[in-house]
Amino acid sequence: MKLIRLGDYLELYKEKCNISNLTPNDVSGINRNKEFFEPSVQVANDTSDYKVVPPKYFACNLMHVGRDKVLPISCNHTEKNKYVSPAYFVFKTKENNDMLDEYFFMYLKSNEKDRYFWFHTDSSVRDGMSWEDFCDIQIPLPPIEIQNKYVDIYKAMNENLKSYESNLEDLKLVCDAYIEKLKDGKNIIDNIGNYITYYNEKNVDEKITLEQGININKEFINPQRSNSSLKNRKIVRKGSIAYCTQLNNSNVAIAYRNDDDCVVSSVYDVFKINDENKLVPEYLMLWLTREEFGRFVYWASVGTSYEFLNSENVNNYKIPIPNLQIQKDIASIYMIYKKRIDILKKLKEKIDNICPILIAGAIKEAKANE
Repeated sequence: MKLIRLGDYLELYKEKCNISNLTPNDVSGINRNKEFFEPSVQVANDTSDYKVVPPKYFACNLMHVGRDKVLPISCNHTEKNKYVSPAYFVFKTKENNDMLDEYFFMYLKSNEKDRYFWFHTDSSVRDGMSWEDFCDIQIPLPPIEIQNKYVDIYKAMNENLKSYESNLEDLKLVCDAYIEKLKDGKNIIDNIGNYITYYNEKNVDEKITLEQGININKEFINPQRSNSSLKNRKIVRKGSIAYCTQLNNSNVAIAYRNDDDCVVSSVYDVFKINDENKLVPEYLMLWLTREEFGRFVYWASVGTSYEFLNSENVNNYKIPIPNLQIQKDIASIYMIYKKRIDILKKLKEKIDNICPILIAGAIKEAKANE
């Protein structure tokens, strides 16, 4: 058991991609769960300086550690290069050292470690951290055989997770193939505007106290900033659909409300289905969460300093309208898929929560063997 300085075990990597026209779908960011995600929130006009993150390499954004009180860091566990903003630091662990990549990554995955790195940020406006300060951080390192033992446990859990995830992709493929078949000309192809009605109900009496936003994963979430007054917020009733009218790209923030009534910002539009005996809400959402819907509305959006999605463009989107039983059948498969996605998220959270326990176990065992 020893205390090591990170800089003695890490090596910076500064390869530029030299590709000037990367799209948001090509560029990765890192979320609070220390995972790469695409598409990126924003991308420069010229992306030649964007950095390459090869497989098994790490990337982190030290600029936002203080602002977010989290260390945005991840390891590229795929077999393909990823591309990140020039603001990121890309590095690998040095060869022939006694710190395993996965052990280091496990060590970082806890709120306690995030607070530890936040404590070491500077006093600048952003409360960031320099690469030198990051390298000066010291962490306890057990012998490599103990690292291997606990890394094997972590890997086994992740292998089970990947197996579950691959089965989900098969289920999604069934959904996609089924609805593509509905375009074969045997069904009515109609504008969705003929089946929905918009409403603009305000929370004037402030009886609804639950405020929500919608993320790019088509889910209602708690907003980043809470508001003292919800009087002018729009109400989203259970069974309605809401979407953000401001577009950053073709990934539309849209979601079906199947929980208690809530309120959303005035930048959202809200609508409901006129007759669910003609159009099933879950069936409609299956179409509205597809990439082709995002491409259509982004192409049709009104461009100013922002891209705005108006109701007319949504209304003009055409989908097949099969008989009610077919809609219910495919919607049932889709809802099973969504439910299993939720289970997958919970499994990921459990594995993340187990990481600090595994690290504590490794350190405890190393101390016991001294």
